[in-house]
Amino acid sequence: MAANGSINSNKKQLIVSALCKHLSLDPKKIVCDAEESDLKTLYSNILKASGKDSSSALCDEVMKWIEFAESFIADSKACFDVLSKFNEELTPKAVLLGNGLRPSEADVVVFSTVHSSVIGLPKAHQEKLPHVVRWMDYIQSIEDFKELFENVSVEKARFEPPVEVESNAKKITQSSKNADKSEAGSNTKTTDRKEGKGATQEKKESIETETVGKDKKKKATGDKDATQEMKKSSETEASEKDKELSVSLLNIQVGLIRKAWKHPSADSLLVEEIDIGEAKVRQVVSGLAKYCNPDELTNRRVVLITNVKPGKLRDVMSEGLVLCASNEDHTVVEPLLPPGGAKPGERVSFSGIDGKPEDVLNPKKKQLEKITPHLFTDEKGVATFKGIPFMTSAGPCTSSILKASIK
Repeated sequence: MAANGSINSNKKQLIVSALCKHLSLDPKKIVCDAEESDLKTLYSNILKASGKDSSSALCDEVMKWIEFAESFIADSKACFDVLSKFNEELTPKAVLLGNGLRPSEADVVVFSTVHSSVIGLPKAHQEKLPHVVRWMDYIQSIEDFKELFENVSVEKARFEPPVEVESNAKKITQSSKNADKSEAGSNTKTTDRKEGKGATQEKKESIETETVGKDKKKKATGDKDATQEMKKSSETEASEKDKELSVSLLNIQVGLIRKAWKHPSADSLLVEEIDIGEAKVRQVVSGLAKYCNPDELTNRRVVLITNVKPGKLRDVMSEGLVLCASNEDHTVVEPLLPPGGAKPGERVSFSGIDGKPEDVLNPKKKQLEKITPHLFTDEKGVATFKGIPFMTSAGPCTSSILKASIK
């Protein structure tokens, strides 16, 4: 985290304003001189005003990141080198401190420090810092910094339909078959002309031989019809199978968690009240207690399946399934994050996939179990079904966990 530099009074004043917004304080009531005081002193004064304990281990960790901010060089080639190291450190993280999803004062201080440097980089350089840009996009979507900072523009992944290679191959194969037929027809005509002298002999063939030929033709026709019926049956079965596995069966919607609390009788479970644009909030039980605390989830946007069959989990009713990304060994799990402009209740769509969701999924058909293996995040953290992004009116849903499974 080390860097070498200094931080000017204007930058310090900006950090103070951002910290006050983060802690819901009025900057005018904070008695401090940004020009005379160092950043650690300013942070300590703000912390006291907020009523937070300044002696906690978390505050010590914040102080380490304040050291990074104080020594950050904003206008040098070294700036990009420092940001590159910072990018590596952010690779497994959603936020700077802890394993949760709620930004800390460290995130606010560092965001305020590096913002002008990152936003001033050429696009080619920004593309080399994917985790920094992803982290900044996440912070600006959680914190209300619109009045303080220019929005960091993030290019969202766009879905490009795959080229229909198979269809083209079929056309080539068909053209080849037609050419073969044409050549065969030409050869047949040539042979007929050469063997015209034997026509009289052919006319003398017995009626018995002709009858046998007709029987063979009938048998061949019957075999052909049977083959076509089997082919049609196979195609119908494949079509039904594809339909059964279509993500369109799921009613995936944007939700906003209004309230979250620990399950009364299960340490691994949390209970959430989620707004999906209906008159009544949905109550959902999720296995997130090990990865998130209730405060981190309150007022957080999520993506959930709303047409699962309602049922009780340890005596508490659950009416949905919050979709979460997980790393390979399931040590890091977080709910998918819709973009800031997505509204509660909005249905997530998938380019090129149409269809009406089931009213209620049938557990006996195991539809969910067949679809979820095809849900994952890509190398940019965009949530996808078979590589097709989870799209809302405001852009794709994402996760800080890259190449993760989604359940």
